Amino acid sequence: MPPSPPAATPGAAIRILLVEDHDMVAEAIRMALDRATDLEVVGRSASIGAGLADAARLSPDVVLLDRRLPDGDGIGGIAGLKAAAPHCRVLVLAGEATASVATRVAEAGGAGLLLKTDNLTELQDAVRRVAAGEVAFSKGLLSDVLDRLTGRTPDRGATLTPRERETLDLLGEGLGSAEISRRLGVAVNTARNHIQRVLEKLGARTQLEAVTTARRDGLLR
Repeated sequence: MPPSPPAATPGAAIRILLVEDHDMVAEAIRMALDRATDLEVVGRSASIGAGLADAARLSPDVVLLDRRLPDGDGIGGIAGLKAAAPHCRVLVLAGEATASVATRVAEAGGAGLLLKTDNLTELQDAVRRVAAGEVAFSKGLLSDVLDRLTGRTPDRGATLTPRERETLDLLGEGLGSAEISRRLGVAVNTARNHIQRVLEKLGARTQLEAVTTARRDGLLR
């Protein structure tokens, strides 16, 4: 296992690169972080590509990375950011997350994952922790991440809602998002959201993998 990156220099402000495409969200986060005298936002990027260039140029201590960006899933950019700025730690921000998403962050080399619904004090503290070489996951996620990384995988179907179980059953019948939306009586985008949540909760990347996993674990008849 490679050595952990060095922590930020004691006494110096922690240098943060914010990778977030929504202007209002980025400004709110910047203001919240800059209120703390030991935190300094040194740059803001609006995409993974721009973040890679800015990380190489600015050498931040912490990259605060939005998960949903115009050019892809932020988790997929973690390795590139760490290559561009080898000593940085990457903390992912997400609107919502499951244990499988948090585990992907850890497996990609990220130092943690926070929900955007967490309060600003928790965000400041998380930035400090990851800069000091620790990990920071939103409440309820860390134990699940540790279980998955050590092979103690909990019941994958335990967190599925009734509607998500219906969606999984329909996926098991081989239906696509349009057919599922009609069967459930919801909009296609809503059906797609249900499908995405099923995939994340089952730790699957594709619908076929989700169905295969569900059959193996006895979640489908």
